[in-house]
Amino acid sequence: MPVSRYRILAARVLAVVADAVQLGLLPLFAPGATSPINDVLDVAVGAAMIALVGWNWVFLPTFLTELVPFVDLAPTWTIAAYIATRDREVKAEAEALNSSAGAELGALRDEEPDPMPASVRRRQQ
Repeated sequence: MPVSRYRILAARVLAVVADAVQLGLLPLFAPGATSPINDVLDVAVGAAMIALVGWNWVFLPTFLTELVPFVDLAPTWTIAAYIATRDREVKAEAEALNSSAGAELGALRDEEPDPMPASVRRRQQ
């Protein structure tokens, strides 16, 4: 599934912001009464990541890791976003290059061929 550069960027920014919020608001997300807020945040981030870049196997272990107290202090969403989007960025750029090269080649094919090469024309002059 081709993913635009903007969706890749949005997924990466979302992941960094989610990890920063979880780390910055650690007292709120510590195990206890407000721990469900952390779980809701993780579900929302997971759903948004799937909506932005599609399903990737790395989202499942990331989500499960986020449910473990204090292990979720690692930037797991950031790592998952990078892993899920690293190949897609390269493929999208390669497809763009291929399509532009194909368009140029198609334009060259549409031109009428010169029956006499330039080297022959120079000799005749």
